[in-house]
Amino acid sequence: MPSSVVMTSPPKGPRPNMIRRFFQTLELIKFSHSVFALPFALSAMLVAAHGVPDLWTLFWILWCLVSARTAAMAFNRWADWDYDVFNPRTKRRSQLGTRQMTLILCLVALIAFVFGCAMLNYLCLVLCPVACLLALGYSLTKRFTAYTHAVLGLALAAAPMGAWAATTGDLHSPLPWLLAAAVWCWVFGFDLIYATQDVEFDRQARLYSFPAKHGIDAAMRLARFLHIVTWLLLLAFGSLALLSLPYWIAMGLIFFALIFEHILCRSSDLAKINIAFFQMNALVGLILVIGVGAGIYYQTALTIKMVPISPILNGANSR
Repeated sequence: MPSSVVMTSPPKGPRPNMIRRFFQTLELIKFSHSVFALPFALSAMLVAAHGVPDLWTLFWILWCLVSARTAAMAFNRWADWDYDVFNPRTKRRSQLGTRQMTLILCLVALIAFVFGCAMLNYLCLVLCPVACLLALGYSLTKRFTAYTHAVLGLALAAAPMGAWAATTGDLHSPLPWLLAAAVWCWVFGFDLIYATQDVEFDRQARLYSFPAKHGIDAAMRLARFLHIVTWLLLLAFGSLALLSLPYWIAMGLIFFALIFEHILCRSSDLAKINIAFFQMNALVGLILVIGVGAGIYYQTALTIKMVPISPILNGANSR
């Protein structure tokens, strides 16, 4: 850590009880941010299964999503501990747990993830090391590349790919690849926005990020471009998956949510940036999975409604 970053030991608070410690651990690993990858993975699962798969598959998909994300965030906290302690935005994290605890949590979550992959199918088990490399490797990229945000996008893009592989046992269809590309652009874009909060600290600590290297304006322009591409990829996904009317309504809502996110980002107000990062992007994911689910249900309902008509028409024609 360079001398330009002021180092002071973080205060140590009283030892929390077990329940409080549990919720502090969830806050430490930002468990609430699971809403980013989860809806895209569930969307891939719903399309792959043409509805909700069997409970066994659904359970282990959720198991793998939660355990993989827990491992990734716990490793991130362990790897960045010396930086987070001195970053004004993140220094409170050191009061929520210990560095040793984050490493133990990461190892436990990794074991849980590998076990979950084995419970799903052979393809998921084979791809498990790739998913682990993406999930853990992201945390180290700020040491050597300004495109760390793109690597985070790759890590989260693995979620819909994994859900599709878990449901079908293969990745032959272009649909999971399209959805993964949309997730990559989406995450790349919103992490650029999020990183604008740490520009000064990243420069002082000699950490790499796109906003720190190229400036906030350039980062915001790239984020806008990436989110336009995200929306276009989601349109292509819905078209290729033959999703019905509710999905296209959802696409309209997502379009306005992304626009509102970038309107909020024009302000240097930290609170508005956090709203843009968390609430708007959580809303995008929620709208998407509801749109996919409703689109499949609506199409199925129309098909069932049309089925009884055929025998009647055939009987009439035979006369």
